[in-house]
Amino acid sequence: MIIRDAIPADSPTILQFIHALAEYEKLAHEVVATEEQLHATLFADHPKSFCMIAEDGGKPVGFAVYFYNYSTFLGRHGLYVEDVFVDPAIRGKGIGQKLFSALAQRAVERDCGRMEWWVLDWNEPAIEFYRRMNAQAMSEWTVYRLSGKDLAALAATNTKEAA
Repeated sequence: MIIRDAIPADSPTILQFIHALAEYEKLAHEVVATEEQLHATLFADHPKSFCMIAEDGGKPVGFAVYFYNYSTFLGRHGLYVEDVFVDPAIRGKGIGQKLFSALAQRAVERDCGRMEWWVLDWNEPAIEFYRRMNAQAMSEWTVYRLSGKDLAALAATNTKEAA
C-alpha cells in the first residue's frame, strides 16, 4: 500500500472517487466537477489545491484533496483537508490512517501550524475514526457559506460601490 501525489492521468480516477464520496454523503446531486476542471485546477502551473492517491496492489483505492489556508493567530499556514475517501470494499485496512498520516507529514514538512477538516454530523464512522487519531471537534464554531447566485450578488455590490 502506497500513498502518492496524484498526477494528471489520475483525473478520471479522482472524479470517480468524488462521485463515490458524494453518493456516500447523500450529496451526489451537487457534483458538477468534470475531469477537465480537475485537471485544470489540481495540475495547473501554480495549483492552489492538491491530491494524494492511495494505492493497494497498484490499484487506486482512495484519495485525499487538500489545500493550504492561513491562521492569523498562529501566523502560519495550515493544511485544510477538503475530502478523504477510501473504497468501502476495503475500509478497515488502515488506508484512511495512512492517508491522514501522509497529510500530517505534508503539513509538518511545510511548517503548518495545524491541519483541519469538516465532517458531516451524522457520519459516526468518520467521527469515531477522527477521535481515534486524537482530533478535536471544534464545537464552538459554525460554518457559513456563500455560493452560486448569492456569492455573485455579494461580489456585485463591491463593483457597484466602486463605480
